Amino acid sequence: MTEPHTDQAPVAFEKHLIDQVSDVAHPGVQSAMTDATVDAGLELQARSQWSYARRRFLRHRLAMTGLVILVFIFGAGLLANWVAPYGFEGFDPLHILEAPTTNSHHYFGTDELGRDFLSRTIYGIRTSMEVGVFVGVVSTIIGTFVGAIAGYYGGWVDNLLMRVTDLVLTLPALAILLTAAALLGQGTVLRVSVILALFFWTGLARIVRGVFLSLREKEYVEAAKAAGSGDMRIMFRHVLPNTLGPIVVNASLAVGAAIIIEAILSFLGFGIKPPTPSLGSLIASGQQFPQKWWITVFPGLILLLIVIAINFVGDGLRDALDPQQRRVRA
Repeated sequence: MTEPHTDQAPVAFEKHLIDQVSDVAHPGVQSAMTDATVDAGLELQARSQWSYARRRFLRHRLAMTGLVILVFIFGAGLLANWVAPYGFEGFDPLHILEAPTTNSHHYFGTDELGRDFLSRTIYGIRTSMEVGVFVGVVSTIIGTFVGAIAGYYGGWVDNLLMRVTDLVLTLPALAILLTAAALLGQGTVLRVSVILALFFWTGLARIVRGVFLSLREKEYVEAAKAAGSGDMRIMFRHVLPNTLGPIVVNASLAVGAAIIIEAILSFLGFGIKPPTPSLGSLIASGQQFPQKWWITVFPGLILLLIVIAINFVGDGLRDALDPQQRRVRA
């Protein structure tokens, strides 16, 4: 009696597996399986870190509320030429210091020259928005560049740039701003914005420097150096994207801080000069008529809403862009 060969069963099993793999590997079979998976809704979609951050931000209730408020207020300021019922100049002697009423065409009342205060407030929003956005963008660019150079190279470059940063930080910002505004004469939107931007970059520079000091020791930076990448490519192509979270949050908060400082300067008479309206100068004009409450209340309320909304948005961006954040706090 002949005994069966012991290797026939494994060989037959391996042949069966090879036939199954060949059938699956066939392009037609793969296409049919893919179509069936898509029809069943079982396909896997890769999500980037930015998509997760966007979802976390959209679930942040306070941030979304602040974003809606900012879109409404800044949209009115941006479209002031079409939204405002009147211009911000001129005068109407028949309606001087008229209180806001629903029966009147002046819903925010009028000022001491009979000008529509709602229109002047809307134009003041546009002025504050221009200052805030300019300062936020310019100070972010300067602070990011200085911090990136100092943190990546270290050594004497880091010491030199950080000592300059410390020098700017030690200066009394408000006193310098008042002196510069007084010496430069007539305050314009561009002039005030440039002065503010030169003081707002220091905090971001120190933050970016600290992040770069940590990230420059990572393995992917060493790999980029070994592949022959230059310093600028490594800094702004590989390291900088990993620091965008703190940069975006700081930029958003810088907009609110710039609007507040501009309003303070204009309120004290060293900021943007008439006839260009700003929220600070509108509040200051109400000091001459303390009994006319609307001249102070409406621009002050708008300023308060802008700053609170920007802080809400900044808080939401901080939570959304933090890779270690696992839940939405608000």
